[in-house]
Formats: sequence, structure tokens, C-alpha cells
Amino acid sequence: MASPVLLDRFGTLLYADALAWMRDAHAALAAGGPERLALLQHDPVYTIGARGADGGGREHLLVPAAELAARGAALEQVDRGGDITFHGPGQLVAYPVLDLRRRGLRAADYVRALEATVIGALRAVGVPAEGIPGRPGVWTAGGRPGGTPEKIAAVGVRIRRGISQHGLALNVSTDLGWFDAIVPCGIRDAGVTSLERVLGRRVPIAEAEAALARAFEQRFDATLVEEEPGAGARPAAAAVAGRG
Repeated sequence: MASPVLLDRFGTLLYADALAWMRDAHAALAAGGPERLALLQHDPVYTIGARGADGGGREHLLVPAAELAARGAALEQVDRGGDITFHGPGQLVAYPVLDLRRRGLRAADYVRALEATVIGALRAVGVPAEGIPGRPGVWTAGGRPGGTPEKIAAVGVRIRRGISQHGLALNVSTDLGWFDAIVPCGIRDAGVTSLERVLGRRVPIAEAEAALARAFEQRFDATLVEEEPGAGARPAAAAVAGRG
């Protein structure tokens, strides 16, 4: 029987508010509360994960931090796995807070399951995609025979007390120029792409959300349940709008 997972759709959310939501959702689940999934976009922000904490992430930042700020982007050191990446408008971010022990998932299994979720969502809209051993995330050659795969989705997680935090980011209609400021995920010999670029048409975030939600339900044997506005582990209304 599919297990219920509460779904929060936040629109555009400041990164700091997403972290607060994750902490609250994690604490609630550890205390016996529900599993949750947040779907959202972020205001422009570059995040450096644990793999870049020793300085590698800064090495993969190709412009001064002050220049990022001048462009309107924040820079955050975070506790997820992985190196440096970008989040911003036109990118669909998913943060599942799941009890992996109860689900019998090890960390590596969970990362593969997130990749499989994105692959399923992309295939549903006509985009062939794959995981590549040794290169976390989801890759696509856009259906070009013999084409070089480019990264279309990043995955970075943290597991604490058997409960997941952080998640995945799918480039839907993202301005890919933001990635010129970094070596995405520390991988120098591969590019990034977006769903819109591969399909050659405008792709509404709502379309990508629907495909990803269906794929999540199938891969995690879950039923997504939306709460009434104002219920559950939600940030303040002003933060949901992406403005403090």
C-alpha cells in the first residue's frame, strides 16, 4: 500500500527559509510526524556542499563572491553532499524529508532513487536521460545519437538520524548563463542543459512539477497529499513569496 507523503508547493522560496523548513520537517518526522516533499524554486543562490568544504568548492567558483552579489546571487556553504552548484528561477527543486530506515534505503540507494525519479519524469515528457557511474545527477544527450551527455539535474543529500534532507534540482527553463560562474559540481569536462533547451520549447514549471510528482509517487511507492494553506511545517507567507 502506498504511503502518504505531505506535499508543500512553495513557489519561490529564499534558500535560508528552505533550510528552516527542512530542519522543522526533519524534527517533526523524527518525533513521529509525517514524511514531506517540498517543490519550489529559489532566488539566485550558489551553494557549496560538504565535498567542497575543504576549499574545492571555492576553487570551482570562477568569479569573486562580490561579483555574484553584484549579479543578485547569494553564496552559501551547506551541509549536503556534493560540490558547488546553482539554484535559481526556472529550476525545479525537490526536497524530500523521508524516513529512509523505515523504507529500507541506504544513502547510496536513496541517491539512485532520486536520479531514477528525475529520469522517469524526463522520459514522461519525451526526454531520454540516464545516470552515469561516478557522476552524480542526471544526464541527457537530448536524443542526439552519439551526442555528449550534459547535466540536466543535480542531486545532493544529507542523511541525519536516518532521515533525508536536501534533494534534487532539475533545470527546466533555467538561464544557463548562471552556471558560467562555476565548475558545476566540480566536473570540468561536461556542460549543463535544461528541459527547455532539449525540447526546444517553453516548458512551464507546473508541467515539470506534475511529471516529477508522478515519478516520485511511482519510485517511492507514495501518495502525495497536499495540505490546506497554512497547515503543517510551512515558512511564513512572506518567505513563501521569496521576499523577507
